[in-house]
Amino acid sequence: MSFSTLPLSYCTNVHPGRTVAEVIDGVATYTSEVRRQLDAPMSAGLWLSRSVSTQLRDDESALEQLAQVLWQNDLSCYTLNAFPFGDFHSDRVKEQVYLPDWTSDERLHYTQDCARILAQLLPEGGEGSISTVPLGGRMNPSGGDFHAICFRNLIKMSGFLKSLQESTGRTIRLAVEPEPLCHISSVPEDAVPMFRTLFEMADAIGREDEVQEFIGACFDVCHQAVVFEDVTKSIDQLEDIGVRLNKIHITNAVELPDPAGNIAGRSALIDYVEPRYLHQTFAKLRDGRILNRLDLLEEDINADASDEFLNAEAWRIHFHVPVYAEELGPLRTTRGELQAALRRVKLLDYAPHLEVETYTWPVMPNGEQKPLADQITTELQSAYDLLSELS
Repeated sequence: MSFSTLPLSYCTNVHPGRTVAEVIDGVATYTSEVRRQLDAPMSAGLWLSRSVSTQLRDDESALEQLAQVLWQNDLSCYTLNAFPFGDFHSDRVKEQVYLPDWTSDERLHYTQDCARILAQLLPEGGEGSISTVPLGGRMNPSGGDFHAICFRNLIKMSGFLKSLQESTGRTIRLAVEPEPLCHISSVPEDAVPMFRTLFEMADAIGREDEVQEFIGACFDVCHQAVVFEDVTKSIDQLEDIGVRLNKIHITNAVELPDPAGNIAGRSALIDYVEPRYLHQTFAKLRDGRILNRLDLLEEDINADASDEFLNAEAWRIHFHVPVYAEELGPLRTTRGELQAALRRVKLLDYAPHLEVETYTWPVMPNGEQKPLADQITTELQSAYDLLSELS
């Protein structure tokens, strides 16, 4: 029982990646500099958009060039981010990041292409993981048979990954990533019943073992902390029904204690309102109820004193902030939940892939004060320190 011995991974979705050239430039300019400064083993957790995965699929020389850049900079790659399908750095991403969802053949074929690419980047006999959307976002339109179609496509994906393993000798697993206000948001309320249904559908056609082997979860600690889950119990619940944690995102969320009385905290939180990403906001009331808002809005921060949401015990916001931070001025972070989750992960009888995914540096308040490579280096070193403290 221990943490993965693979180099810690850092997700490259912090860099634009509309073309293979942009992905390579991000690795050569930033990821390589972080590796040099860190002076410790490190992996590039590549985000490959649909346009990039198509280019790499169709142009063998482009994939060879990417592999060479990784090798030249002493970087491995064992995990991919196939969550954002399109441009993750457009002016407005928000709810579009969940499209296409898992009812779409586009999502299935894109994820299969990513698996083919990863199989070529892995060493012989290597194991890889690919994180993906939590089926879809609840804020986007969906039909009555949404879940059934998603599960059928996940079973198809499982069969594809098994065939890929047989043909290449590389084992690649899908990691479905719960996220607040998506079809898989809460572990006990969403992930557990939905994985049970998926396994039952697979069992009906004699493929439950296969699906459990190749389809699991990406546990992003920020996401589960935002919805005020007991992260340790959430991991217990997933393990109890046979869901493999294929990937762990080492991440922190923002917390605002005592919103009504914390004037300085509310003032600081206004700087986190930004137009690109969705910042789902959850409020834990003093009677234990949990309320939510789809996004972080100034109108909620500046609400009337009688507002129930404002008079909560605390707010938590889906805004990825540095893993080393316990406080951000008058704001707090969910670092305590991160430590608790990692302690539980260490007790598993296998070692999930570990990745830092702080993609918000370009939109973070005061985020331009230090060079991006320096910020990422500090982030990775703090993650290594945290893992060492818990070992």
